[in-house]
Amino acid sequence: MELLALQTDPVWEDHEANLSQVALRLAEAAPAAGSLVILPEMALSGFSMDAGRAADGGAGVAALGAMARRHGIMMVAGLARKTEDGFANEAVVLGPDGREVGSYRKLHPFSPPGEGRVWAAGDRVVTFRWGGFTVAPFLCYDLRFPEIFRAAAEAGADLFVVMASWPSRRTHHWSLLLRARAVENLAVVAGVNRCGEDPAFRYEGASAVIGAQGEVLAEAGSGPAVLRAEVDAGSVRAWREAFPALRDRRPAGSWRVVKLME
Repeated sequence: MELLALQTDPVWEDHEANLSQVALRLAEAAPAAGSLVILPEMALSGFSMDAGRAADGGAGVAALGAMARRHGIMMVAGLARKTEDGFANEAVVLGPDGREVGSYRKLHPFSPPGEGRVWAAGDRVVTFRWGGFTVAPFLCYDLRFPEIFRAAAEAGADLFVVMASWPSRRTHHWSLLLRARAVENLAVVAGVNRCGEDPAFRYEGASAVIGAQGEVLAEAGSGPAVLRAEVDAGSVRAWREAFPALRDRRPAGSWRVVKLME
């Protein structure tokens, strides 16, 4: 399967400008029908805490759905959205017919800027099937919490998509954790970060696609880019069969913690 990561520099709180940017990148990339295309976190607004300006009320999803239909692709887009119960930071999955397949709501809002006071936290891990893979989407700060990736792997996920607005000062954490999530779960990981600047942070980009053995399949620099990689579900299944770390895992409850000294 062809996987495309669109590393963009979102225009601050300007949905129309960012939709135009995504449309241009897609036209230049000319993805093959059936490709999986991924956008960064809050791709239409930047990582804003102003829900009224950042949240999409439906027009952005409709426009992205039209792009997915035009190119015949599966798209996963990070979007701030107005929902029935308030506002949420979500990964929205759009099928090649342009319709919304479903969405994942960020489980771990980033507490330092008060994300959880604006964007409601999610309560579930989700997966969908595409290109022979079981895909699990996550958002930015989620990358620091390995237990949710393991839960997805136990549910069959073998391709993780991580959409982010990950600041430059911690780029080395981003690159390290993408590889860790791939190696420990014997899964492909596609990390799609934004680049550029907003009023608060600089972003290095460094989007990457990591193979199930930790190998770098594709990696971007610090500017806008379309990252392209071929990923094969059969090879991931073969590696999981050959190297049985997931089967050998002893789940919580089958062992205990003992303090030798206080």
